Amino acid sequence: MHDAYEPVPILEKLPLQIDCLAAWDDWLLVGTKPGHLLLYGIKKDAGTNRFEVTLEKSNKNFSKKIQQLFVVSQYKILVSLLENNIHVHDLLTFQQITVISKARGATLFACDLQVGERRATAKISMNYSLNRVRSLLQGDFTAPDVPKSMAWCENSICVGFKRDYYLIRMDGRGSVKELFPTGKQLEPLVAPLADGKVAVGQDDLTVVLNEEGVCTQKCALNWTDIPVAMEHQPPYIIAVLPRYVEIRTLEPRLLVQSIELQRPRFITSAGSNVVYVASNHFVWRLVPISIASQIRQLLQDKQFELALQLAKMKDDSDADKRQQIHHIQNLFAFNLFCQKRFDDSMQVFSKLGTDPTHVIGLYPDLLPSDYRKQLHYPNPLPTLSGAELEKAHLALIDYLAQKRSHLVKQLNDPDPFATSPLMEGTPTIKSRKKLLQIIDTTLLKCYLHTNVALVSPLLRLENNHCHIEESEYVLKKAHKYSELIILYEKKGLHQKALQVLLDQSTKANSPLKGHERTVQYLQRLGVENLDIIFEFSPWVLKICSEDGLKIFTEDLTEVETLPRDKVLNFLKEGFKELAIPYLEHIIHLWDETQPEFHNVLIQLYLEKVQGLMKVYLSSLPEGVPAVAAGKEAGELGEYRNKLLSFLEVSSSYEPEGLISDFPFDGLLEERALLLGRMGKHEQALFIYVHILKDTLKYLYFKHNKHFSLTSSICGTHFIMDGRTLFDVLWTDEQKHCNDRAWNSQDKESHIHQGCLKGE
Repeated sequence: MHDAYEPVPILEKLPLQIDCLAAWDDWLLVGTKPGHLLLYGIKKDAGTNRFEVTLEKSNKNFSKKIQQLFVVSQYKILVSLLENNIHVHDLLTFQQITVISKARGATLFACDLQVGERRATAKISMNYSLNRVRSLLQGDFTAPDVPKSMAWCENSICVGFKRDYYLIRMDGRGSVKELFPTGKQLEPLVAPLADGKVAVGQDDLTVVLNEEGVCTQKCALNWTDIPVAMEHQPPYIIAVLPRYVEIRTLEPRLLVQSIELQRPRFITSAGSNVVYVASNHFVWRLVPISIASQIRQLLQDKQFELALQLAKMKDDSDADKRQQIHHIQNLFAFNLFCQKRFDDSMQVFSKLGTDPTHVIGLYPDLLPSDYRKQLHYPNPLPTLSGAELEKAHLALIDYLAQKRSHLVKQLNDPDPFATSPLMEGTPTIKSRKKLLQIIDTTLLKCYLHTNVALVSPLLRLENNHCHIEESEYVLKKAHKYSELIILYEKKGLHQKALQVLLDQSTKANSPLKGHERTVQYLQRLGVENLDIIFEFSPWVLKICSEDGLKIFTEDLTEVETLPRDKVLNFLKEGFKELAIPYLEHIIHLWDETQPEFHNVLIQLYLEKVQGLMKVYLSSLPEGVPAVAAGKEAGELGEYRNKLLSFLEVSSSYEPEGLISDFPFDGLLEERALLLGRMGKHEQALFIYVHILKDTLKYLYFKHNKHFSLTSSICGTHFIMDGRTLFDVLWTDEQKHCNDRAWNSQDKESHIHQGCLKGE
C-alpha cells in the first residue's frame, strides 16, 4: 500500500444534512435534505494542500429534498431530481429552464455526455437529448421493478434493481439482457468508468462489464466492506465504504489505500484529480499525492506495473517520460526475474531492447567473471539451482534465439548500434559482432545445461560466433569432444581438431575411439590444407594402411582434387608400399593420363617383380626351369601379370625412358613389349621367336603389329570360318617361309645382339 490521496476538509459540521453532491472546475454544489442548494467556490492555496472555501450562492427555492444532481458544464446546465421530477436549471443563476414532463414519477436518472450530442435517462428508460432550452424524449421502457442504481455503458444502460442487474440496449428495439443477482444485501451499485465500461457491485465484490454485459476482468475487485458509492479516477477506483474510503486498482488488482473518514456516504468529481467525499455534515477533498512521490514509493514496494501507469500520466517532457518509463520497465522485468517468472521477465526485456549481456548477467556462470563484475543490479540476484535453473535457462534460450535472429539480419547494417542498460551507468556492448559472440557462447552453455542435442546444430551454423577459448573450455569441461571437433572445424582450427581426434583415438570409452573420424576429417580438408593432411595422416597409415589410403582415394571432390604428384611423393617417402595401390586408383578409376604417373607405376611394378624374382629363382631346384612369365605362384605372378598387362594396355607411359631399367638377361617379355611400343618390331620379334621360342606370339605380332601382344596369347581363341587364329596364322606363315632367310646363322647373331641392346 502507498498514499495516493490526502483527505483535506472542505466543509465541516454543516448544519444542513447533505443528500447529494455535484462539482465542476472550482465549484462544488451541495444538495441538502431541506431543499437548499449551496454553491461553493473552492480555491487552492499555492504550494499547500489547503483550500479557500467560499459560499457563493444559496438557493432556498427548492422546497423539497434534492435527491440527485448532475452538472453539464459544457452547456452550463444543472440536471436535478426533485419530488420525482427531472428539472433543468441554468447552472449560473439556478433559474429553471424546463421540467421534463414525460419523466414525472422518476426516482433516478443517469446522464452521459457524447461528442456532438447530449443524452440522458429519466427513470430507467428516458433517453433524451438536452441543450440549454429544450429536451427530447426518445423512448420509454417499462422497468420490472424500481431501479436503485444505473449508469450508461456506451450505447447501453446497466440498471441495478433490488434483486438483479439488467443491461438495456439503446439500439431502437430496447432489447433487455438479464445479467446476474445483486447479492445477499440486495443493495445494487452501478458506477460508470472512464473507458466506457461500468463497475457493478455484488456485495463486497465489483466486476467490470462492457456494453454487451461481458465481464472484462479475470478477477473481481474484493472490497473490505460493501461499497455505497464509487468513482473512477484512473488508475484508481475509489469506493465509499460505511467507515472509510478505500482505493484500489483493477490492473494490477491492488489495495492501494484506506482513508478513515466519519461515516462517508457520497462521492463526486469535477474531472481528473478533483474528488469530493461527503458524509451527512462533512465534505472532504481527496488531494492526489504527487505522481513522482507515488512512483518512488511504488518502486520501493516493487509495484512496478502501477508505477508504469502513473509514469505515463506525468506531465514531463516526452524524453524524460520515456526515460523514466524505460527505467521502471527494466526494474519491472528484473523483479519478475527475482520472482522466478522467467518467461514474463524475458518478454519484457526483449521489448525494451535491454542489453542482452545485462540479461545474461542475471544467471550464474554464463559471463566471463571480469565482465560480469562491471554489471550492477537493483537488488541481490536470486539463487537458482536444479529445476528452477533449468526453467530459467529455457526462458533465456528463447530470449537469446530471438535476439540472435534479429542481430544476424542487421549484422552488416551501417547504422549505429546501441542497446540500453538495465541500470543507468552500466556499460553496454557497442558492436553487433561482439554481442553475437556473447549470445552464441551463452546459447552453447545453456544447451549444455538443458539439451545437449542442440549443441552440434549451433556449432555447425555457418555464422556461428562462439568465442573459441570460452567455448573450448566449457566443452572440454563437459567432455563433449565430438562437439569440440565441430567447433574447431568450423573455426578452421584443423590441427587442434586432429590432435583431439588423435588423443581420443586410444581411449576406451571415448566416442572418438579409433581412426575412422580422423580419416573422415582429413578427407574433408582439401588442397589448401595439404600440409595438415600430411602431418596427421601417418599415424592412421601406420595402424591401418587400407583405411589410411582412403584419405587420398575416397570419391570426394576434396580428395580427388589433391595434387597427385605431391601425394605420390609423400607416399613414396614414408609409405612406399601404398604408392602402387594409389597409382592404380588414380589411373584406373580416376582416368589419370599423365605419363609421369604411368612411368612411376611401371617402375614400382618392376622393383617389386625384380625383388620377388630373385627370391623365386634362388628357390628353384637345380635343373628346373622357370615357368612362363606371369605364371609364377604368389605375389610374383600377381605383380608380373600387372606389369605385363599395364605395359600392354597403357598408352601414356614413355618406353624410351623405361627400357634401360629392364635387364638384358631377364624380364624379356616386358622388354619385348617396350620395344614394340617404341616401334622396334624386329627386335621384339627376335626376342619372341629366338629367345623365348614363343612362335604364337611372333605370328600374332607379325600380322597384328598395331594390336597388343598378350591379349590373344593367354588361351584366347578367335573363331574364323571354323578355324582358330593359330591355324590361320600358321598357314599363312608356311606360305611365306621359303621367302625368308631366317636360317642364316650370321643374321641371327646380328639381330640377337641388337635386340638385347634395344637398338
